[in-house]
Amino acid sequence: MTRPTDNQPRETLTQSETWATAAPALSVLIPFFRDDPTSLIAGLEREAARLGGRVEVVTLDDGGGDELLTHRVALQVGNLIAPARLVALDRNQGRAPGRNRLAAHARGRHLLFLDSDMAPDTDDFLARYLDLIDVDDPAVVFGGFSMKQVPRATRFALHRALALRGECLNAAGRQLKPEKYVFTSNLLVRRDVFEAEAFDESFSGWGWEDVEWGMRVLRRYGVRHIDNSATHLGLDTPAALAGKYEQSAGNFARVIARHPEIISNYPSYRLARQLKRLPAVKSWRGLLKWTALNPAAPLTARVFALKAYRAALYAEVV
Repeated sequence: MTRPTDNQPRETLTQSETWATAAPALSVLIPFFRDDPTSLIAGLEREAARLGGRVEVVTLDDGGGDELLTHRVALQVGNLIAPARLVALDRNQGRAPGRNRLAAHARGRHLLFLDSDMAPDTDDFLARYLDLIDVDDPAVVFGGFSMKQVPRATRFALHRALALRGECLNAAGRQLKPEKYVFTSNLLVRRDVFEAEAFDESFSGWGWEDVEWGMRVLRRYGVRHIDNSATHLGLDTPAALAGKYEQSAGNFARVIARHPEIISNYPSYRLARQLKRLPAVKSWRGLLKWTALNPAAPLTARVFALKAYRAALYAEVV
């Protein structure tokens, strides 16, 4: 089935036999762009098949252009026992528009955004969310993410170290700054909340659109953190991570313009402001990047250098 929309990418839809008659409580939403989501979908299917149709899986191929991958996911989705749908776009929309489009296909009262390179850390991952929905009907919940299932590989050591230090916090730690730890890697949102506050599609490239969304919903609905983690399997090499930081400065500027009272308390903002006062920031920014990417340097030095490199990039927009 193909559905054209005005001035929008064309959608090709594939769904399981159980899709049409299902009335799910929870919609798991998985966007992918040239990354293979089949392992995640298979893992979710093993649990969802035991949950009596209460969970549906909706995945979006965001115009990746890999026909073999699209075909493989379509075959998988078509054969699932759980209600499932694949939405394949003929051209890329980007992170925020793609997730908004996924939400439009979902039917559950609650939406669970999962990145395609995630892997639930427990066998009752979905059941825990369903129990929470049944008891509390929460507005926004972040379950956390971990490195528990990531193979130790030297080329990913820097990203692993950064994540463990700054992102893989338990619920109590994340709740201290609830909006800062809102990532679409494992995010539960009630439908009415998302209909009132969708992701801002003016964000482009990589970074900050989910944290900015968290800042908005915190004011209106609050943000709750729990310990129901999934592992982030898709770690980046140092060069790829630096490239993402280079894409993110414009998005960081958008967050500053919209939420100055919140972002001004973030260490990345404060360090960027300090670096802005120093002479010739651009001239030694390259040295920071070289240190971060140098495998011979101590890992602690590389972590510091990459954080400082990001702040030096942000110094241009603070």
